[in-house]
Amino acid sequence: MTEKADYQEIIAEYKEQVRVLKEQLNELTDAGKSKDSALKRTLQKLEYVTEDLDKANTEIKDAKHSVEETSKE
Repeated sequence: MTEKADYQEIIAEYKEQVRVLKEQLNELTDAGKSKDSALKRTLQKLEYVTEDLDKANTEIKDAKHSVEETSKE
């Protein structure tokens, strides 16, 4: 009878370990999803900043060109 009790104890321990591992997996999955979302937001901000930088560089070139044209006259 003690063997059966030992087996049941071992099974109960394994079930607890499986429960804990599932919980940890869920936490890691949630953390991964949060990280992915943060990376997407950061990438989107970078794209906007890059667009703004390109526009600013174009405006600077246009302004320099206008100054050069005005200077020639």
